[in-house]
This record gives sequence, C-alpha cells and structure tokens, in this order.
Amino acid sequence: MKLAKFVPLFALLVLAGCQHNLPPAQFHADGRPAKLADWHMVEARDGKLELNAGVVPYSLNSHLFTDYVHKLRTIWMPKGTAAKYTADGPLDYPLGTVITKTFYYPRAVDGKFDDVARTLDYSGDFAGQGLDLSSVRLIETRLLVKRKDGWTPFTYRWNDAQTEATLLRTGDVLPLTLVDAQGEREAFNYIVPDEGQCVECHEANMHSRAIQPIGPWARHMNRDYDYGHGRENQLEHLAGIGYLTGLPKLSEVPRDANWRDPGASLDARARAWLDINCAYCHNPNGVASVTGFSLGHDTPENHKLGLCKSPEAAGPATGGRLFDIVPGKPDESILMYRLASTRPGTMMPEIGRSTVDREGEALIRAWILSLKGNCDIVR
Repeated sequence: MKLAKFVPLFALLVLAGCQHNLPPAQFHADGRPAKLADWHMVEARDGKLELNAGVVPYSLNSHLFTDYVHKLRTIWMPKGTAAKYTADGPLDYPLGTVITKTFYYPRAVDGKFDDVARTLDYSGDFAGQGLDLSSVRLIETRLLVKRKDGWTPFTYRWNDAQTEATLLRTGDVLPLTLVDAQGEREAFNYIVPDEGQCVECHEANMHSRAIQPIGPWARHMNRDYDYGHGRENQLEHLAGIGYLTGLPKLSEVPRDANWRDPGASLDARARAWLDINCAYCHNPNGVASVTGFSLGHDTPENHKLGLCKSPEAAGPATGGRLFDIVPGKPDESILMYRLASTRPGTMMPEIGRSTVDREGEALIRAWILSLKGNCDIVR
C-alpha cells in the first residue's frame, strides 16, 4: 500500500494569497472559546488548512514522539510585541502569545478513513503555510495561550469532515490503524488528552507548578525552515520579522541534534531524543525529579543519567531489572524495558502514546550498547 502524495512546496504561493482573506488572528484574554476558528490562527477553508497572516510555522530539530502523528506548529504574537531570547528553557514569550500544534496523519492511499500512514518522512507535508486536507487526516489542534496568570492549554478536536474543530475538555479515544509503506498494519487507540494530561506534561517545574511550552526553545528551534522563498534559520527569521529580540550570533546559540541525522554522532542523536521525549519530566525540577534520574541534554554521563543507578520507586515497572541503564546491556536496562512497553504503569513516557517508537527504541538500544563500563560497583 502506498502513502498519499503530499502538497508540493510551490503551493505556498496559492496559500499565502488565501491567508489574508481570514479575519485577523485573535487573542482571548479570558474564557474558553468553543471553536478553534474563534482564534483565527489556523482554519480549514476550501480544502486547505490555512495559516493566518502573522501566524508563523516552525519545526524542531527533534520531535516528541506521539504515535507517529505529524505536527504543524505555529507561533503568533500580538502586534508590537516580541519574545526575548533565552539560552535555556523556553523563549520569554510576551503576553498574548498563541502557540498552536495541529496533529494530523498523512492518509494511506486506497485505505479507509481510519487508515493513516506510519511514516517519519515530513518532507512533503507542509506547503510552506498550510496543508492539503485531501492528503491528511486531521486529529486535533492544541493551543498554549499566554494569559495574565500564565500559560493556558486548550484542545480542539477536528470533526470527520475536517471543517471545524471544537473545544474538548474531557479527552477522547480514536481507533486508528497505522499502515506503513509495505502495507503492514497496526491497530491502535489514539488518545486525545484531557486538560489534566496537558498540564501533566507541560508542568516542567513541580515547585512553581507553572506550565510552559516544551518545544519552542532556542536549542530545539535552531535550524533552517523552508518558508517558501528559500531556507532560513528559524530564530533569525523570527528576529527578522520582529518576533524575537536579543538573539546572539548563531554560533553562540545552543543546538540539539536531529536524532535522525546520520551525520550527527550516536551520542548526540540519542541525547537529543531523550531530551525532547523524556526531559520535560526527568529534570532536576520536573515531576520525575524524585527519581534522581535526569535525561536532559546536559546531564553528565554518570549516576544522574541513570548509569548503574537503582530505581527509586518503579516497582514492577522495572521488569526485574536492577538499574536504569546498564552500559553495553540494553536488555538489562530498565529504560529500555519501559520504552519498549505499551502497558499502562510500565511504559515511558506514561502518556502521549499507545504504540512503540520503533526507530527511537532502536536508537536508544544502539546508544546503550555503545556505553562503556559495568555495574559491578554501583556508583
């Protein structure tokens, strides 16, 4: 079974001309708008998902895995405002910032409506400024909105006609089937999170209890993006349009590796995968800080990274294994066991997926195999 064809990048010219027909993007300082269209950030019109004027698409060096779903990410800021550059953590976004993330799948050709493509190829997805709805299955659009009292999450579920997305507060379950390029099928349940689950992931500091963006940080966004007129570094693009101040020279900006980049080292790729998929909880201030197991990009390669470290309270989720990571022995490592599981209470991450990231699992397995040392003496 073949995968659906995607919109070519030259379609940007068409979509860019359409976006100005939309009402201006709207920041709602309070309340819970019932429709995604109330914000006028991304809207379905004439068979396309269009981005409004001032709504800027972006991507990440390494993507958080969510059941092979693809994501169209955007940032919008009120006129006359800008984010401030920060080297670590999310950029310092101004009041009124709206960050959107639309979750969708490329469709499997000749498949049923619930057949979606299992592919990591993002190259044909974006038409610079939108999506061709005949080629994709829209699932949900999530918003993070910076209001006076902090970031507020919203989840909007797309209808089957892909014409409208409605506010969803209690979550949802969608039975879907992943179909790969060889026709292999895998049935699974896609989980649309409820409000509590959104907070659980985005509450990166268990002390302040404040939620924050996970992806749009300098080190994740320090990469090129094709805006339709050629490739440009995303941070420089934001600075150029007045959305970012204080940006230093790019040589001074941190950058996580693309975990799928064959030109990057195995260690850099694995640490980038762990950073984006795990470190929002497993960091010194995160909800998993009590484990003493940190997976951030700058965690030293020692006991804090889980090397020969006994778990604090994993219980049966250890699978009988003694250490988080055993150098050279992935099958004896708790981390590997939990990444390969889909069982509630065992799998990691705990939410956000119903399937196994096969390619990510293979990467972490290879990385653990490459680590030197042994656990005969616990450090």
